[in-house]
Amino acid sequence: MNTLPVVNYVKSEYIETDTGNKVSRRATIAGAQNIILGGKTIIANAAIIRGDLRRTGPGHAVVISLGRYCLVGEGCVMRPPYKTYRGNFNYYPMKIGDHVHIGAGSVVEAATIGNHVEIGKNCVIGKFTIIKDCAKIADNTILPPNTVVPALSLFAGSPGQFIEDLPETTQELVEAYTKLYYNRFLPVES
Repeated sequence: MNTLPVVNYVKSEYIETDTGNKVSRRATIAGAQNIILGGKTIIANAAIIRGDLRRTGPGHAVVISLGRYCLVGEGCVMRPPYKTYRGNFNYYPMKIGDHVHIGAGSVVEAATIGNHVEIGKNCVIGKFTIIKDCAKIADNTILPPNTVVPALSLFAGSPGQFIEDLPETTQELVEAYTKLYYNRFLPVES
């Protein structure tokens, strides 16, 4: 894991916030006032985060909340889950913990994603899915709506199913990976 290569990006193509978030200018962030980034989060090119899809009513509502050291891969789509309840159509908040890596091309409509979670490339995370801490979703996995992924478990397939338990060291490994990736995501002048 210590052999992760340096990832260079053109400084002018990313916006860096006071809290160290690095957001691609080519990402689509809709409803930014309804999105919270915890700090040191990277949002890659062509990612789409839909903070504009929120409950009806006055005022601001947190729609999508990401923790610290989250990595949102290229081409990811993140939108809050929705349902019709008692005849009313509504969106519900999405909460994502710290040290979460979402692979390129994944679509996420989860209700909750815990801390130290890895989601592979080209995954579909169905509406109202709950992914507990230290879980891993393999590349190309499709999790149906309302799936609950237990802590320290690997899910894979279509539909996603339990494959195996993950080691107790998963938390340290994922945390080290996300921090190393962030620290090696370095700007170059254009």
